[in-house]
Amino acid sequence: MFEKIPSFEELHSYIFDADRIPYAVMAIVLVHLIGVITGPRSGNANPMVWIWVDSLFGWLGDRLDKKQRAKADLAFRGFIIMAIALVVFVGFGEVCEYVSGRYEYYGLVQAVLIALALSGGGVYFVLLRLYFALEKKQELVKGAYYGVARTSRVNLNTTDDYGITRVGMAMAARSFDKGIVAPVFWYLVGGFTGLFAYSVIAALAWRFGKDGFSRGFGDVPLAIDKLLGIVPSLLATVLICLASIFTPTANILKSITSWWGKGAPYAQGGHPLTAMAWTLNVTLGGPVKDLGGSTVKLDWVGPKGATAKIDHGHLRRALYINLMAQLLFIASLLGAYIWSSYLLP
Repeated sequence: MFEKIPSFEELHSYIFDADRIPYAVMAIVLVHLIGVITGPRSGNANPMVWIWVDSLFGWLGDRLDKKQRAKADLAFRGFIIMAIALVVFVGFGEVCEYVSGRYEYYGLVQAVLIALALSGGGVYFVLLRLYFALEKKQELVKGAYYGVARTSRVNLNTTDDYGITRVGMAMAARSFDKGIVAPVFWYLVGGFTGLFAYSVIAALAWRFGKDGFSRGFGDVPLAIDKLLGIVPSLLATVLICLASIFTPTANILKSITSWWGKGAPYAQGGHPLTAMAWTLNVTLGGPVKDLGGSTVKLDWVGPKGATAKIDHGHLRRALYINLMAQLLFIASLLGAYIWSSYLLP
């Protein structure tokens, strides 16, 4: 008469499919190795799916996002673009599901398809070039600023070295959250359909959301991105806090305190960015201009009295925290897989 209530050990199987974890780990490793070796495509270190969304819908969105239109009209136009993009990429997810089931090759096919929605090595490639450019100052490092500008959609010509460093550090935190933790989370929950549906929403929020300062066109993707990203964002924050234990000069107590301090709005990086600022005792954010020429007045985020005049040394520590957080995430995934293997028949 009554269905059996699942035990605590069985609950996780109702949330995500543990059998997908090995493929996700393979994809994370793959995207890091390839990205570090080849660098990002066209200077953009975001996931490949984001680049495809930009190529397919970016030009159309720019034509529809007219300043003179009412906010409600712009929001409706943004919704239509989002709906079309979702249909296209959810369909692509179904194709990936079929292909990965038909062609195994020891899970490599599935890992490659997952990697399309992840960012990893390309981010290190770009930020390390930025680090060397800031360190050498007068010597030109080819493509150092271009990759950061394309990836973050910030016009670096309108800010100084301090501002450029803040953009790079924010990019390290946000790419970990949006380019690794969140897409993997939704892959584990919903397979390729969940993976690509989330990736499309995140890509449109990045492309048109203007970090929360959209005049309407990016409002719907921003709202849905926030809804889908709440849990992954909290997980990414925990991992960044734990990574501070292994990072020189980072402060684990301050990273924990950041949960109760004044934080960045979700659209500007949220808890992961806030944890990065607090644990390194710096101030991130500040007004910038995006690639479309709009002024984006980002909040100043960091502990009281922390400096915003940061240099390449702070960027190096941000990269180190990012790397430690990546390793901790992989370890947690493997731990969850082993745990599920023991508890489930």
